[in-house]
Amino acid sequence: MNDNPAYKELDEETLFLVTQTFKALSDPTRLRILYLLFHEEHSVNEIAEKLSLLQSTVSHQLRFLKNLRLVKFRREGTTLYYSHDDEHVMHLLKQTIEHTRHS
Repeated sequence: MNDNPAYKELDEETLFLVTQTFKALSDPTRLRILYLLFHEEHSVNEIAEKLSLLQSTVSHQLRFLKNLRLVKFRREGTTLYYSHDDEHVMHLLKQTIEHTRHS
């Protein structure tokens, strides 16, 4: 039993979204995409080229990240340009990278 009056148990939806966010960050391909998008927006083709990935792989991973609202896109003609969509998660990612490089 927790006697701290400030403590409130997490609801199921919050638990699910937090675990999905950590799941997104635990995949090397998604992490590479997010790190690239942290610096600059890119099209699917640009991401695939820069990271030496198949376009279908990039599209699949972007769909997963978009569903979690970790990336967003804008349309220019027929091309979609993706960028990160959550400063909190990007800050967490940056801090984690700095932490691992510091060790």
